[in-house]
This record gives sequence, C-alpha cells and structure tokens, in this order.
Amino acid sequence: MNMAHAFLVVMDGTPECARALRFAALRAMHTAASVKLVHIIKPTGFMQWGGVQKALDEEVEADAHAMLSAQADSAAVLMGVRPETMVRRGKPAEEILRLLEQDRSIRSLVLAAAANGRPGPLVDFFAGERAGALPCLVIIVPGGIGEAELDRLT
Repeated sequence: MNMAHAFLVVMDGTPECARALRFAALRAMHTAASVKLVHIIKPTGFMQWGGVQKALDEEVEADAHAMLSAQADSAAVLMGVRPETMVRRGKPAEEILRLLEQDRSIRSLVLAAAANGRPGPLVDFFAGERAGALPCLVIIVPGGIGEAELDRLT
C-alpha cells in the first residue's frame, strides 16, 4: 500500500517552531506531501477539586486547538492546503514516539533548534540516543535561519 508522505511538525509555542512549520509547508508543497501539526499537552499536577481540574484541562485544550488552528491557517497560505492538526496529552517525547509508530504516513519529523543556546529538549531527544531507532527521518531546522535562506533550502 502506498501512503502519502507526511511531515510532522511539533508546535510547542516556541519561536523556532514557526521555522519548522515554514520548512515543512514549503517542502510539502514541492514534493506533493502533506503536513501534520501536533501539540502535546503536558500532564498537570493533580488537583483535589475535580471540577476545577476539568475546567483547567478544557481551557488548556481549547487554547491548544486555537494555536494549532492559527498555525494551520498560516501553513495553508504557503501550501494551498490546510494541514491536519492533533492535540495529544502526555510527555512530549513519549507522545511523539507513539504517534510516529501509529501513523506510518509520517516519513519526516521536523523540529527546529533554538537560535541560541541549547537546541531544546525534543531536538536533544530525537537527535540523540533515539536517532538510530526512529521509523522516520528527523529534520532539524536551525532556529536562527532567515526566511529567504529557508525558502532557498526547501
């Protein structure tokens, strides 16, 4: 069975994730691939009052969907097609690994390194000890790269 190639971009609210999204959107447009956006909601601490916890969880999820929707809109301007969006809950690296195992259409995980300092925990994780055992390519976009240079590379 031939599945379409998809680029998975983790949208975590960092400034550099916009670079990863731009790269994925432009590469997808040039290669007839699709883009999938995921936001991972990290586990929250247990609250004694369940109703308050539920309300907070719903608000966090609504915010995640709104952020993904805005990002999908900006990618659609570049690609002409709106990316699929997903919100998952859990530890980010574990959830991304689970998603990569579950969705075999994902052929590239696109991450962006911070422009300065350490590259970020997901880049550390996926480019480090896990790199050799992943079911897809990992593309790391430099967070400090300019739009014109990024466009040229796609």
